[in-house]
Amino acid sequence: MATSPSAPLPLRLLLRIPVPWVFVLAYLAGAGWQRLLPLATPAPRDRRALAIAGILLWTLAVTLAGWALVLFRRRRTTTTPGEISRAFVAAGPYRLSRNPMYLGLVLAYLGEMFFLAQLAPLLPLLLVIAYLQWVVIPLEESRLSAAFAAPYAQYAARVRRWL
Repeated sequence: MATSPSAPLPLRLLLRIPVPWVFVLAYLAGAGWQRLLPLATPAPRDRRALAIAGILLWTLAVTLAGWALVLFRRRRTTTTPGEISRAFVAAGPYRLSRNPMYLGLVLAYLGEMFFLAQLAPLLPLLLVIAYLQWVVIPLEESRLSAAFAAPYAQYAARVRRWL
């Protein structure tokens, strides 16, 4: 991923980790924290409801992110943050969110938390969302703005970043 040479070294190194892996590593950190400092466990009947909600969220997440990924593949454009896009995708889930793949990853993460009835991974998720919101997405948006100028500006004005 191309980053500014003036960006701090830790940020340049973090940006080299594919975003899905940032989610995986954050979840593993949260699960480890849950194991070291167990939080209250829900009652068995509540666990079943959480598991069902988790499966539904995860299914929605895979559908959303998969749909967005298919659109990118069809247009033969990159999914790597910071790389120059060869096509501008504004169809499908991109009509409602400028970042449906990231939204899908957040929903999958929450689905996993619900399914496993874990609370501790929530803090790392909030850090990942902050990283996306203030580091990754602005980098992507600057690249899209440079590549697609007016069409991207119009799109960004009418479609929200997340939902």
